[in-house]
Amino acid sequence: MAKVLETISFEHDHMVIKQRHDVGQALKDAQSARDAGVGMSGENRLVGFLDPAILGAWLKEAGVLLSDTEAAKEVVQRKMISGEFAKFRVWEGTY
Repeated sequence: MAKVLETISFEHDHMVIKQRHDVGQALKDAQSARDAGVGMSGENRLVGFLDPAILGAWLKEAGVLLSDTEAAKEVVQRKMISGEFAKFRVWEGTY
């Protein structure tokens, strides 16, 4: 994933950094996997494709470190189940 844009501004006593990332490849990969039926059979499921920038933002928002694997797993599960990020999902079941 490529960072497309980064802007820095100052609001009162705060520096605000906004980053935009191109997540198009993760969306294309998820759609291709859904179309091909990949990850839909057997005991294991391919839940979806996540870009590292998205994962980092989710963990930061939740105040969770990547090294805390159980808490990180819960954050990812909660976000992937929400309808807001459905385009990143491959498997539509619950877990």
